[in-house]
Amino acid sequence: MSKKIIVTGGSGLVGKHLKDILPEATYVGSQPWNLLSPSRVDDLLSIFKPDVVVHLAARVGGIMDNITYPVEYLEENTLMTTNLLRACHEHEVEKVVAINSTCVYPDVVDNYPMSEEVLFDGPPPADNFAYAMSKRLMATQIDSYVKEYNKKWSYLIPCNLYGEYDKYEEHHSHFVSALIKKIHDAKDSVEIWGTGKPLRQFMYAGDLARVIKYIIENDISGNYNVAPGYVHSIEDITKIGMEACGKGNLEIKYNSTKPDGQYRKDVDSSKLLSVLNDFEFTSLEEGIRRVYDNFSKRYN
Repeated sequence: MSKKIIVTGGSGLVGKHLKDILPEATYVGSQPWNLLSPSRVDDLLSIFKPDVVVHLAARVGGIMDNITYPVEYLEENTLMTTNLLRACHEHEVEKVVAINSTCVYPDVVDNYPMSEEVLFDGPPPADNFAYAMSKRLMATQIDSYVKEYNKKWSYLIPCNLYGEYDKYEEHHSHFVSALIKKIHDAKDSVEIWGTGKPLRQFMYAGDLARVIKYIIENDISGNYNVAPGYVHSIEDITKIGMEACGKGNLEIKYNSTKPDGQYRKDVDSSKLLSVLNDFEFTSLEEGIRRVYDNFSKRYN
C-alpha cells in the first residue's frame, strides 16, 4: 500500500521540484491551508490523513528582509512549525521530514565544513538571527518528539538553493536566481553586494527534492546536512554565472554600502552520503545553465 504524503509549501521552489518527481503526493499552500491557524492545520490532517508530512513551508527572504522584519520571521516560522508538529503528533503521522537551513549554524566555528554536531555551539549570524532561532527551535522540537515519543521524524539542513521555480525579485529570491536576472538584464556590468569575498555553497533545488524522495521511499530517519562538496566565493559564483549565461564579458561592480553577510557557512554532507546510494549533486555550472535557459524562455 502506497503512503499518503502531504507537502506543505507545495507551491514554493522545492515543492515544485518535488512535484516533478513525486507527483502522487498532495501539495498544499497557505491558501486555503494557513499553517498559522491551529484549526486549519487540524482540518488539513483530518481531511487528508497523511502517513508522511514533508514540511517545506516557511517565511523566507534575503538579508535586508530579515533585518527589517525580524518579528515576522521569528513568530511566523515558529507558529507554523509548532501548529504542524503538534497536529502531526495528535493525528499519529508516521513520518515527518522538515526542511531547515544552514542559517541555524553558529556565525563562526573552529572548523569547516560544519557537521551536524556543532549546531548549537554558538549564536547564529546577526543578520538573520530571528529566522535562524526559529529554525533552531524547529530542530529542538523535532528532536524532542523523537526523544519523548520515539517518532520517526527528522529534519534536513540544506545549503543555499536555486532553481527554475524560484522568484526573481531581488529582495525575495535566492542569491543565484537574483543573480541570473541581473546577468540577463545587464548591458555592461553586474552589481553585487559587499566585497564578493564571502564563501557559499549553492545547491540546485532539484537535488534536495531527490534527497527528500529517497528518504521517504527508503524510510530513513535522522537529521542530515544536504549540500554539494564545492564552495565558491560570491565573486567566483558571479563569474561562473556570467559564463554559464553566455555573458562572461560583463564587468563586476561591488556595492560596499551593502552587507557581506556571514563570511562562510559551508556544511559537511558525509553523514547523508553514507545513507544514499551513489548520489551525485548537480554542478553549479550545469544548474545555472538550466535555470538561465528556463528564465530566458519565460521572460524573453
